[in-house]
Amino acid sequence: MRLAELRRGYADSGLDERDLAPDPYLMFGRWLADAVAAGVTEPNAMVLATAGADGRPSARTVLLKQVDGAGFVFFTNYGSHKARELSSNPLASLLFPWYDLERQVAVLGRVSRVDAAETSAYFRSRPYGSQLGAWASRQSEVVSGREVFQDRYAELAARWPTEVPVPHFWGGFRLRAESVEFWQGRPSRLHDRLRYVRDGDLVGTDGRGDPAPWRVERLSP
Repeated sequence: MRLAELRRGYADSGLDERDLAPDPYLMFGRWLADAVAAGVTEPNAMVLATAGADGRPSARTVLLKQVDGAGFVFFTNYGSHKARELSSNPLASLLFPWYDLERQVAVLGRVSRVDAAETSAYFRSRPYGSQLGAWASRQSEVVSGREVFQDRYAELAARWPTEVPVPHFWGGFRLRAESVEFWQGRPSRLHDRLRYVRDGDLVGTDGRGDPAPWRVERLSP
C-alpha cells in the first residue's frame, strides 16, 4: 500500500459566510442534524485532545452528550487520564470528523466541571449496565486482566439489582468554546474554513435570540 496514492476529491457544496448562523452553537446544531439525517456512524463522537501540566498531549474519542449556548458537555471518570490532565490544564480541543459529509468541526476552549445536579440527571438517563460500568471500571488504571472489572461488575450487580447510586468520582465536563471552525471539503483542496472567534467574555446565545459575541474569520485551506 502506498499511502501517498490514497486520495479522493471533495465535490460537495461549499460553505459561504451567508450560510452561517449568528452563533457557532446554533451552526453546530445544524451540522449535527445533517450528520444524524445522513446516517453518520456515531454523529456525536468527538476527538478530545488534552495536555497535562508538562505539555505532553493526548487524544481520545468520547461522546458529546449535551450542547447549548454554554458549551459542549461530556462525562467521564474524574480519576481518568483525561480528567487528571484537565484538572491541571483546563484548556482542550474537540474535533468532530464527519467524513461522509466531507465536513469537520474543530473547537478550542476552556473546560470546567458541570454541577452535581446535571451529572445526576444524566447518570439516571443511562442504561442500567452503563451505570454499573461506571462503578466497575477504575478508568485508565492498569489491571492484570479483563476479569478484574468483570468480577467487579458482577459484585456490583448483586449489590444494586435495580437502582445504582451516582458515583462520587464520576461526572461531566463542559467546554466553553473560544473558537469554533467549520470545515467543508472542496475540489482541488481549496476547502472552505470559517471560524467563529469569541469577541469578549460574554456567553453566546442560548437559543432564545440573545446577541452572540462572535466574529467570523475565513482561513486559507
